[in-house]
Amino acid sequence: MLKKTFTACWLVLALSLVSGCAGTQTRDGEKNPDPLETPNRAFFTFNETLDKHLIKPVATTYSELAPKLFREVVTNFFDNITYLNVILNSFLQGKLEQGTSDSLRFVLNSTIGIGGLVDVATPMGLPAHREDFGQTLAAWGLDQGAYLYLPIRGPNTVRNLPDLASSYLLDPLIYISSTILFPVTALNIINQRANLLEATSFIDEAAVDPYSFVREAYLQQRQFLIHDGDPPSDGYDDIFDE
Repeated sequence: MLKKTFTACWLVLALSLVSGCAGTQTRDGEKNPDPLETPNRAFFTFNETLDKHLIKPVATTYSELAPKLFREVVTNFFDNITYLNVILNSFLQGKLEQGTSDSLRFVLNSTIGIGGLVDVATPMGLPAHREDFGQTLAAWGLDQGAYLYLPIRGPNTVRNLPDLASSYLLDPLIYISSTILFPVTALNIINQRANLLEATSFIDEAAVDPYSFVREAYLQQRQFLIHDGDPPSDGYDDIFDE
C-alpha cells in the first residue's frame, strides 16, 4: 500500500510539472492566472453549497458549545502534528537556522506541551512558521502555473499540488486506524471552519464577487508566504486596503 502511495505521489508531481509549463494562457500579452475559471467556479459553487448547508452550521454550533480554550487546544494539537511538513520544507529551502528552530519547536511542543496540546515553544522564542512544498518549488524557480479551485480542498495552484502528497505522507494521523482517523479528521475540519467564521462572514458581506475575492486573496497570500512576508511590489496590490 505504501508503495502505491509513493507511486501516486510521483505521478501527481510529474503531472503538476507538466501542467505548470502549459497551464497558463496569455491574455493581451499577459499571463492569465486563471485559465480554468469555468470549472473552478463550478467547484467553488459546490464547496459553497456544501459549506452553507452542512459544514458552517455544524461549525457554528460547535463554536457556541465548545469553550474557546478547548478550541485553542484542538488547534494547537493539529498545528503541531502537521508541523513535520514545515520542518522538511524549511530545510529543503536552505533555511537551516529556521529548520533547526522548527525542529526544536516540534520536540518541545510534542513533549513538554503534552503532544502539542499546549504551545510552549512560542513563549520560549521559537515562533511557528508556514512552509510547504509549494513554497519550496517556488524557491527552486518553478512557475506558479494555473490557479485551481479544488472540490473540498478549496483554492490551490498547479505548483502547490505536490504538497498534497508530501503533507499527507508526513501526517502521523494517516498511519493510525481509520476508526480513530475519521472522527479526528472531522474534528479538525469543524474546528478549522469555526476559527474562520468571522473571516468568511466578512467576505460574504464585502465581496461583490466572492470567487474573485477568494482567488486574489489566496494568490497574494501565497506570494506573501513565498517571499517570507516581503513580496515584490510589482504586481502585488493589497486588496484589503479598500
